[in-house]
Amino acid sequence: MGAVRGLECSGCRETFEGSRLSAVCPECQSPLLAQYDLEALRTRLTADVVGRRPSGLWRWGELLPASETLGWTLSLGEGDTPLLPVPRLAADLGLKSVWIKDEGVNPTGTFKARGLAVAVARASEQGISDFVLPTAGNAGAALAAYAARGGARAHLFLPADAPPPILREIEAAGGQIHKVNGLIDQAGREAAAAAREQGWLDLSTFREVGRVEGKKTMGLELAESLGPELPDVILYPTGGGTGLIGIAKAFDELQTLGWIDERRPRLVAVQAEGCAPVVRALDRGDPAVERWEDAHTAAAGLRVPAPFAGRLIVDTLRRSGGTGVVVTDEEMRQARRRLARLEGVLACLEGAATVAGAAVLARQGWIRPEERVVLFNTGTGLKDLL
Repeated sequence: MGAVRGLECSGCRETFEGSRLSAVCPECQSPLLAQYDLEALRTRLTADVVGRRPSGLWRWGELLPASETLGWTLSLGEGDTPLLPVPRLAADLGLKSVWIKDEGVNPTGTFKARGLAVAVARASEQGISDFVLPTAGNAGAALAAYAARGGARAHLFLPADAPPPILREIEAAGGQIHKVNGLIDQAGREAAAAAREQGWLDLSTFREVGRVEGKKTMGLELAESLGPELPDVILYPTGGGTGLIGIAKAFDELQTLGWIDERRPRLVAVQAEGCAPVVRALDRGDPAVERWEDAHTAAAGLRVPAPFAGRLIVDTLRRSGGTGVVVTDEEMRQARRRLARLEGVLACLEGAATVAGAAVLARQGWIRPEERVVLFNTGTGLKDLL
């Protein structure tokens, strides 16, 4: 599988075979992360080499846990999303330099395409043809699409109040929908039970390595676009936290490859007022994340009451010198209108949350006017308008 050296536990640091499908440490129940032979890649995987390749996620193949040579590079055109300077929004926020990394142009309209493309490709290499996933919606749509692309089957467990447009999107791609009475953590329990009973592969967040590695490419692209001078601050809408962990992992790997130095952006987790378990843990100084009771928010991707990798998320934020910020649903809606009217970018509510979060932190002085800031819009706003 390319340059994969093995899997390492993010908690106890135990190591495992790189082909292992389950990515949960049997000893400490922490997520396993893919490790690569970066020293071997250092002389041959240069910015110039990657830049000459055809666009898309798979040009980073040596840093992904699936083999291009076996023909399992499932693709619908994901990756290489635009990094848009937004000077009018920056001025409105009282900041000098702000960019939007717009993931809404990915297949199925969200950043979920990155992780599911790699997860399905990796498992397909090993002969897996049935996948199961608990989802708030968009991850399910992405899995349905990539399963169809690879001739496999997708079984999706969703809260009963999942957005109707996304349910229709899943059905169109042939995904099998199972509605549950509860939130995504209940969907996760039912999906895990079905995986055990049916022999399906569970692609839940951080329970296999492909999704975090696919989303890691957002960080790789960001570093490539901005060069050795990474931004000062990155704001990321945080539910399960896969993208946040993946971006930080990308920077660590690029440093080993010699692309960047040890300087890192301060990472910010943006969460909803009705579901902010990560921000609460940060504020309290807790090492882990406790379940948020009565989770509610219009931003379905942020309604994750108990992220599985909570300890890893909190540790990543603290090591970066970052923080967390809470915004209301109304602030998200206002921020979406603000971004669309000033810059023409129609963000999903989760992406708009980063605009609202940046406004809060700029007013507080936590983000200084001269700092370079990147906001992640994780999906198109069109699905919310249907």
